[in-house]
Amino acid sequence: MQLYRDIMGTTAFVLLAFSLLTSTSAWSCTEVKNIKNLLQIDAGQGHVVAADTSEVPYYLRRGFIRDEWIRMLGFVKHITVGPAGTWCVDKTDGLFKYSDNIWVQADGFLKQVDAGGDQFIVGTNKQDKPFCLKSSAAAGLRGHGSPLPWTDLPGSVKYISCGPFGCWAVNKDNAIVFMTLNRECQNSGWSNIEGMLSMIEVATDGSVFGVNAVGDIYTRDGITAKKPKGTRWSHIPVKTAMKHVSFDLGLLWAVSKSGVTFSCKR
Repeated sequence: MQLYRDIMGTTAFVLLAFSLLTSTSAWSCTEVKNIKNLLQIDAGQGHVVAADTSEVPYYLRRGFIRDEWIRMLGFVKHITVGPAGTWCVDKTDGLFKYSDNIWVQADGFLKQVDAGGDQFIVGTNKQDKPFCLKSSAAAGLRGHGSPLPWTDLPGSVKYISCGPFGCWAVNKDNAIVFMTLNRECQNSGWSNIEGMLSMIEVATDGSVFGVNAVGDIYTRDGITAKKPKGTRWSHIPVKTAMKHVSFDLGLLWAVSKSGVTFSCKR
């Protein structure tokens, strides 16, 4: 199944139409000076992990006086934390789960992985093919060599993220799509959502944030259990072009295109 935009025409036309559908949301951002050159960041259930441009992974240890970023083992190109634990992929697209302070390799190859769903894992490979690993298999991982029951998801997406009300993704054309997905990887199929984003993240509370091709941040308004797709996008004005965002416990983490990290609050 191919994913199509609802709004057709040139990119400029789509971006203009998107801007007419959004409001502006006021946030205050502060530079995080004790971590540099990040590639991406992920937050969930009170935890924050990140990978820098040298593929060094970190987790945030909170302190009474100041927070400290602690280097983790290995090298990763994408790392995620959530109800399913901490997972990563390395430069070979190898997949790993963090367990007892070591990385345990899992069967499968992905370029991006997300642990934000209801204890299940989703990800997409280098061909933009999305997959789901049901919660019992994700929790019962025992190491490399044990085949995992990956479920093929429909469509073609380059980035996918899940939360309590469903999963959001973007495809190679930056079109946005949504599906419901349960712990057994049963899904509703993709529905088109207006707008264009280059990456998108779903928080543990169901909040959705994303970044477009020029580095603008947006959040989805009106998301509830009864209305999981929300109602409209709100623009979060920042002075720096961003490339990656994540949200947890009222704090928005944003990484600029130059690798500078910010924490933002309403």
